Amino acid sequence: MDKIVAKIAALGVPGLVLVIAIGATGLAGGAAITAALAALGPGGMIGGIATLGVLGLISEGIAKYGMDAIFSAVVIELYKRGETKESILNKIQKYPVSKDLKRKLRESLEKVERKEE
Repeated sequence: MDKIVAKIAALGVPGLVLVIAIGATGLAGGAAITAALAALGPGGMIGGIATLGVLGLISEGIAKYGMDAIFSAVVIELYKRGETKESILNKIQKYPVSKDLKRKLRESLEKVERKEE
């Protein structure tokens, strides 16, 4: 059991997601892994593996910089790519985050908008 836990811990967040997905399949062995990977992402097992890779990158970024910084950077990048202020504000409103973080994101958008003018 300790060896399994050590290997899952080495995988981090993607490992936990995979374990949860395997448990949710109700299957055992290779069939459980195959079904879990296929359920995790678009395009079957390959999509599931890609999803786990993306989860690893996102979790690493959140651990290194914090969720506030990641969300702010995404909002700023959306603006730089030409999205309108209104469409970004609509997205912020739909984000499943705290009111305080939504306020900070709106402030980040205001700052970048003033710099562009």
